[in-house]
Amino acid sequence: MLSNLVRARLPYYRCVGPLRNMADVVIPQVPDVEIDPKGVFKYILIKLTVPNTDGKLEEKNIVRGYASCPYHSDINDKVTEELQNLKSSKVIRDWRSKVLGGGRINHDSSAKDLKVYGYSQGYGKADHQVAVDILKKKYCDYNVTWSDEGVDDQNK
Repeated sequence: MLSNLVRARLPYYRCVGPLRNMADVVIPQVPDVEIDPKGVFKYILIKLTVPNTDGKLEEKNIVRGYASCPYHSDINDKVTEELQNLKSSKVIRDWRSKVLGGGRINHDSSAKDLKVYGYSQGYGKADHQVAVDILKKKYCDYNVTWSDEGVDDQNK
């Protein structure tokens, strides 16, 4: 059984249930999801690569979205700073990231509803299904959906 301290560091415990061991979690120092608690905001899908203690590269996709970031690139800047701080404090040894695309999230916390849609002019459209799958790990009691709403406008 996981300790309360470990559960606190693993926000998805309530959704996925007990893990067999910490090896089941890829790059546990970096949460899979960090988005604002409510509102409509831009988001990016990022592929993160970090060497583990044996030097073997581990990868995972993460979702980040903040209303305080008016551009998708601002979100990437914020994530880059946070990852660099983790490296500087020796929480992770090194890291590489690649923005896979972006869009928007409409987070209605009172209705427990997340809608993923749109695209990023700078990074292109994220694979919203991948983003939804990641969001569902944290927001398992939410209705989480995606659409291509707004994507048709990118060619006008």
